[in-house]
Amino acid sequence: MGLQRRLLPSISALSAFEAAARTGSFTTAAQELALTQGAISRQIKALEDQLRTPLFVRRDQRVTLTPAGESYAVEVREALHRIGSATLRVMTAPQGGVLKLAVLPTFGTRWLVPRLPAFQKANPQVIIHFTTKMEPFDFRSEDLDAAIHFGAADWPGAVCERLMEEEVLPLCAPSFLAAHPIREPADLVALPLLHTTSRSEAWKDWFAAQGIERHEGAGMFFEQFSTTAQAAITGLGVALLPTLLVQAELQDGDLIPALQLPYRNPDRAYHLVHPAHRAHHPPLVAFREWLLGECSADITVKSSR
Repeated sequence: MGLQRRLLPSISALSAFEAAARTGSFTTAAQELALTQGAISRQIKALEDQLRTPLFVRRDQRVTLTPAGESYAVEVREALHRIGSATLRVMTAPQGGVLKLAVLPTFGTRWLVPRLPAFQKANPQVIIHFTTKMEPFDFRSEDLDAAIHFGAADWPGAVCERLMEEEVLPLCAPSFLAAHPIREPADLVALPLLHTTSRSEAWKDWFAAQGIERHEGAGMFFEQFSTTAQAAITGLGVALLPTLLVQAELQDGDLIPALQLPYRNPDRAYHLVHPAHRAHHPPLVAFREWLLGECSADITVKSSR
């Protein structure tokens, strides 16, 4: 530990280097940090002396990073970002109660956020910082504690805890159904079908479950379920949508089942995902316990209908 401390440059030197590397100018870095150009130059020279490596090439009052400086700048920038994030977490929640969570956009807005007041009431010491992620990512390169993921439990380098399966149902606008009578799955084959890119195989799987093989359905693709649902409401076609994400549209009658044939893929589900070393992070422990309870209650309500 003593050797490691001796190897650590000062934060002021690292900040001066990062600013100069990012802006390509000692003068601009000095203005950004409210220092003199001479102070920036001395900080960087001291850092180069400590590293025993030149970080900049100085030529005609211009500076450019050396190869060593370029690679060092990337890591220093990431380290300073992490220190800044840790400082913000302590400032905003002195008890260390910050959970940095990645969520799927429609799941977050339609299912999770409406339930959050109950979590906040039970856990006022926890502050959740949300970010949106559509695809799995490497926790080692992201400043995040956990994620809510849909798919198979195959997230490399992370623990996946199954929350609940997703039930999908072919839905459309009442006016669309009136204009296109649908009595059986085969009737859908010739109709415009609406797709969501994150579930590109959904219609194919649904048709296969109804005994209709190798049919994917022609129609528009949308990036998010909320847009797919709106397209169905406007009468553009039939959408295969997760019922848990369109409860308001079903209750209001904006969407109705084209057929009462729900489908669940047992190999794909919602999961709470986190690195193993974050398993005992107090905010994550509190959120996990609450989330499992909410998912269990949601499943119980559906099974009782």
